[in-house]
Amino acid sequence: MNIEIGSKALITTDNWFFAPDGRSYRAVFGTVKAVRSSEETLGVRTNARSTNWYVEIGNMTLAGCQVHYAVKTEDCNLGHAASYKVDDRGEVREFKSPSGIYHADAA
Repeated sequence: MNIEIGSKALITTDNWFFAPDGRSYRAVFGTVKAVRSSEETLGVRTNARSTNWYVEIGNMTLAGCQVHYAVKTEDCNLGHAASYKVDDRGEVREFKSPSGIYHADAA
């Protein structure tokens, strides 16, 4: 199944990245707008030691070398995730951590 321009996708990355909201994420969900060369994206042709393609999704651009998985999907759970931590008394506490998925179409 191809992910066409104009379809929604969930893309996971190899490393954490900073999104336009200033927070760190490991994945992005949004509408795929384009797949471009480094020359189109940066205005320069990169060498073999750099990524040579980029994917524009929602309001951001990811380097192709960072794309780990790409899934075509119309929906994505962007809510808080439950996490657990053991406190000083050895009791397990549940807390809500922010989603690790940036919603690129929301901004």
